[in-house]
Amino acid sequence: MTDQKRLPPLLKLVLELGPLVLFFLTNAYADRFGYADNQRMYAATAIFVVATVVALAVNYVLIRKLPIMPMVSAVVVLVFGGLTLALQNDVFIKLKPTIVNTLFGLVLLGGLYFRKPLLAIVLDSMFELTEEGWRKLTFRWALFFFALAALNEIVWRTQTTDFWVSFKVFGIMPLTVLFAVAQTPLLLRHEIRKKEDAAGSEA
Repeated sequence: MTDQKRLPPLLKLVLELGPLVLFFLTNAYADRFGYADNQRMYAATAIFVVATVVALAVNYVLIRKLPIMPMVSAVVVLVFGGLTLALQNDVFIKLKPTIVNTLFGLVLLGGLYFRKPLLAIVLDSMFELTEEGWRKLTFRWALFFFALAALNEIVWRTQTTDFWVSFKVFGIMPLTVLFAVAQTPLLLRHEIRKKEDAAGSEA
């Protein structure tokens, strides 16, 4: 087995949440730097795009690979963030979570259809499961991604822009963490016990 370089958990969290936090802070305080109220979102989007690219570059420099989820998300941020800035229409950046989550859901269901367990790649998993475990977990995550996409649509279409920004930063991540924690019983039931564990007890 070859050791795969991984980021320390805290640094990984900072790189994933950093652009979102900057997005929130810029939208909240851009008016203090001379931006009109209707221009705050565009300043926040510009910061979000730059911070996302920087975070991805740092990730690559440190481990010499680009994780699937952050890379796909960054591409969508670049495309829809660019459209938001070019056309001065914040609908595009608001659609980004919908598109990313729908895309991940479709990819996972497609993997199930072709009997390819793609979840380990998509989530950069660090555990090993039985085939049945991967199948069940993949289906659950696909449904969860679709639910996030639907929730994003409801929020941005019915609430204010400031509320949507807060939801994007402080709503989606806690929901994702809670959902991941809720899968612990399934992981424990279908975890593959490594032979080395048994061998170590013989010493």
